Amino acid sequence: MTPAARVQAAIELLDLVIEAARSRGAPADRIVAEWFRSRRFAGSKDRRAVRELLYRAIRVCGPVPPTGRSAMLRLAADDQSLVTLFDGSRHGPAPLCDDEEVAEGGCAPAWLEDRLRASDIAGEELEALLDRAPLDLRINTLRGADPLLPIAGDVTQARNALRYPAGTQVERWDAFRDGAVEVQDTGSQLACEALGVQPGQTVVDFCAGAGGKTLSLAAAMENKGRLLACDVDRARLSRLAPRVERAGVTNVETRLLDAGRETAGLTDWAGIADAVLVDAPCSGTGTWRRNPEARWRLNEDELARTCTLQQRVLDMAASLVRPGGRLLYVVCSLLDEEGGDQIDCFLSTHRGWQIEPFVLPAGRERSGGVRLTPLHDGTDGFFIARLVSPC
Repeated sequence: MTPAARVQAAIELLDLVIEAARSRGAPADRIVAEWFRSRRFAGSKDRRAVRELLYRAIRVCGPVPPTGRSAMLRLAADDQSLVTLFDGSRHGPAPLCDDEEVAEGGCAPAWLEDRLRASDIAGEELEALLDRAPLDLRINTLRGADPLLPIAGDVTQARNALRYPAGTQVERWDAFRDGAVEVQDTGSQLACEALGVQPGQTVVDFCAGAGGKTLSLAAAMENKGRLLACDVDRARLSRLAPRVERAGVTNVETRLLDAGRETAGLTDWAGIADAVLVDAPCSGTGTWRRNPEARWRLNEDELARTCTLQQRVLDMAASLVRPGGRLLYVVCSLLDEEGGDQIDCFLSTHRGWQIEPFVLPAGRERSGGVRLTPLHDGTDGFFIARLVSPC
């Protein structure tokens, strides 16, 4: 592909991503994979170049762009080398016109930037949400504490974390295929450490998803005790089984719950858990480095529905905790309404529960919990709070 053809390919992909954002369709990474699957002529260098152009354009547009071309023109405003590629050549973008529409810049839609600023995420903190994230690994101590890795990584704040440049092809490593390492952001690893699980305990990962935190908890428990991973999403939860086998985890039970009837599916776990992890559904504002188009999918109504769901999830998870047990609330969001405000709401309706302070090697105190941010901590954005039930 010529440089101009790569620009046009990125524009076509941007149109698909924009439409998916408006209609809540497939995420950008899936759109890209399917697009290239039907275009075998594009070599590996072409795919990398087009993908890079696509995500650069996504990052420089604040609100949803009108079109893919307008998004690429926003990027071209900062990178003049792209302007000459709008040359009308075969497979390239049409020449520029005097009245071309250029997408609006910024970090997010205006209403969302306002919400983040109200939560003290502004200036460099806000801009850092759109940096490209590195690749973090967790050493799986169930397979040994010193795995043989082809490239040495940098140590981060988490106990078993290593950091590599974005794009490192770890899935090709023997250590990854053998379960010696797992891909997991340092912030996510620190959230698991904050729960403080011990071997032999009874633990619940309430919103387990595909089980990244479940595997981390299992390793901390040394495969001793009971660990329940539950979720209402069958597709995501089904991905945990092969990961459990690869990681050498033996103490995990999975349970698919019926949405709206979760408590009925957990009666045998009511009031017995030493610790419950609630990685609650959230807006994902802390993960924009990895999913920059996610900020185009969020609106105020969706945020309000998410906050209501978070309250319900906390209520259900609390019913599983034994007297004196712990509940860890985690969201990959930096909005106070999904963080400290939810903890305040929970404490106002659950007599006897208290915030339990904890210390992490990263983060800053926020509303009774700890906040991690890309700028300050080099992690995804998280709010983490630990609660203890009345004895």
